[in-house]
Amino acid sequence: MILMPRFQKRPLVILGALPLLLAVLSQAASPQEKSSPLLDQADSVLKEMSDLTGLPIKGPLKKEIVGRAEVRKYLVENLHQEMSPHDLHVQEATLQAFGLVSQDFDLENFLIAFYTEQAAGFYDPIRKTMFIADWPPPDQQRLALAHELTHALQDQNFDLDKFLHAQRANDDATNVRQAVVEVYATAAMMEQLVAPVGLAGMPLLQPLLEQVVHSQFDEFPNFSTAPYFFRFEALFPYIQGLTFMQRGLQGGGWKKLNAVFDDPPTATKEIFDPALYFEKKPLPPISLPRPQALDRGQSLKFLSENTMGEMGYYAVLAQFISENEAKTVGGGWLADRYILYERSGSKNYALVARTRWNSTETALAFFRDYHTILAHKFPELSPDKHSGADLFVGTAANGQVILLRQGDECRWAEGVPAAQTDALLAWLRVLKN
Repeated sequence: MILMPRFQKRPLVILGALPLLLAVLSQAASPQEKSSPLLDQADSVLKEMSDLTGLPIKGPLKKEIVGRAEVRKYLVENLHQEMSPHDLHVQEATLQAFGLVSQDFDLENFLIAFYTEQAAGFYDPIRKTMFIADWPPPDQQRLALAHELTHALQDQNFDLDKFLHAQRANDDATNVRQAVVEVYATAAMMEQLVAPVGLAGMPLLQPLLEQVVHSQFDEFPNFSTAPYFFRFEALFPYIQGLTFMQRGLQGGGWKKLNAVFDDPPTATKEIFDPALYFEKKPLPPISLPRPQALDRGQSLKFLSENTMGEMGYYAVLAQFISENEAKTVGGGWLADRYILYERSGSKNYALVARTRWNSTETALAFFRDYHTILAHKFPELSPDKHSGADLFVGTAANGQVILLRQGDECRWAEGVPAAQTDALLAWLRVLKN
């Protein structure tokens, strides 16, 4: 499936970094006859995946083989179907506001190139059609067939369109639903590959898979040169998600995993830490009302509000600082919200965010990390007299910056009009749940 980056509203077709995984797994697959008609195998493979997962076949399936030009055209059409020009602008602006891409970054063109390169195949739940790319070698095509036909079974049993679009207002909740859909199909593909051993009886595969997949980057130049943020989030379902699937299989087999579609996780943290989901440990709620100090500003226009989630902050920390820091600090994420404003006629933004962490020590570590990130984003940033041990206030080119650590929370605002600095700082200090 096609996995769009986390800030995106999710297209109906989901395409991920599957070819990276296929390049690894095909080395262990049994050789396939090159003359074997791929589509003729589809019905038998569909039955195999149905028997493996326990998902019944509920209807016939359309299947097509497509070339690169057809895939690119399809991706463009799908992107425009799902996202208006305004939607694309909001997502691009969010990435720019967090400093994850440059101010001249063209999100639409990037997405088309990024995902066309990776398209080994995809299932479309609207057209009820499985598309298989015609350029991968036969062994990879056979694996992709098992993967995509599992998506078809998911759709017939759980309605993927409805499942993936159920949480449009929460990016992190949407991300975790996508991860469930994608890694379930990957786990089924791998289970078929390693049969009769079974994933539940194998050691955790995440560390090995992560190492081997990264060795394949050179084969995908658009992927390997993309910002870390995009690469991590494309790989997230396959790497971090596999541990989630193995945990579910160990606790009740495919019946246990099938039940996840009726009661899905609500945050990507539950993929990082499967015990939270399978042991039903709730995450704390958090709120972030729109600040009147910015809502009333004539130069600012409200653009969006949403949730980053652990996956988002992991990627931010890794891209700006290091993966080790992302693993150490990002794992302490508990909740967050952000609000984004835009200055009319410019690519300057005001960003307000609130995060909660699992301890005051982790909150302090993130406070220090995000101070470092602010210095990367705004090289001209200079502190003023308000700054102290748990508070940084400074001046950047696009306005004032406030970063506050209060107990187990970090709260901040960027691009604040100077006249609103004191009011916004006071507002950040008294936020309630």
